[in-house]
Amino acid sequence: MKIVVIGGTGLIGSKTVERLRKKGHEVIAASPNSGVNTITGEGLAEALAGAQVVIDLANSPSFEDKAVLEFFETSGRNLLGAEAKAGVKHHIALSIVGTERLPKSGYLRAKVAQEKLIMASGIPYTIVHSTQFFEFLGGIAQSSTVGDTIHLPPVSFQPIASDDVADVMADVALASPLNGTIDIAGPERVRFNEMVARFLKETKDPRKVIADPHALYFGTELEDGSLVPAGKARIGAIRFEEWLPHASLQRH
Repeated sequence: MKIVVIGGTGLIGSKTVERLRKKGHEVIAASPNSGVNTITGEGLAEALAGAQVVIDLANSPSFEDKAVLEFFETSGRNLLGAEAKAGVKHHIALSIVGTERLPKSGYLRAKVAQEKLIMASGIPYTIVHSTQFFEFLGGIAQSSTVGDTIHLPPVSFQPIASDDVADVMADVALASPLNGTIDIAGPERVRFNEMVARFLKETKDPRKVIADPHALYFGTELEDGSLVPAGKARIGAIRFEEWLPHASLQRH
């Protein structure tokens, strides 16, 4: 089966491509560097020719409200239009748990817009809503730093390893379309601020984490259930302490 992975050279994309190739499928790791650009449309028709499944893992280079909305709307329209012409049978997208619950976040409004385009496209689809990845704990700490302290809300948090996300994406690619969504999350539910403090301790980072209910995340204040699945979810196998020794840490 031919499967095209948009964003196939990124964190989740590269792992998903590897899993599907090991199962014997023809997998195209599509990205601007490989001549496939969902914003300009360059290379889309050629890459999608003969493809049965497309996995969209592309992400906006800018998180500014207007730019990120334009990215997901333009990319979504171009990709779905090319898929319709190519006769793609299953469109899969990776999104975020709680997108619809945080309308004040420009980034999450853009993800909602992306999802609406998928649902209206007429192409059979599955949308995977994931919690945050362990790999981005360092980046979260950096973006929330004020002086020598890190301000984070003490809300429920259930991060997942990128390897577990890639396992799900590969499984979904080989399954029938749900024409709906599934939630995935890590095996341990903790407080957001406590998980980041744990990460900093393990990586010998001296910064202190402050529990701040008004600290913003993706541009919005959070309620306790904002970042975790509200109902049934597929739970990853890798716990934080198992992930950390083998992690490719993004600490900057």
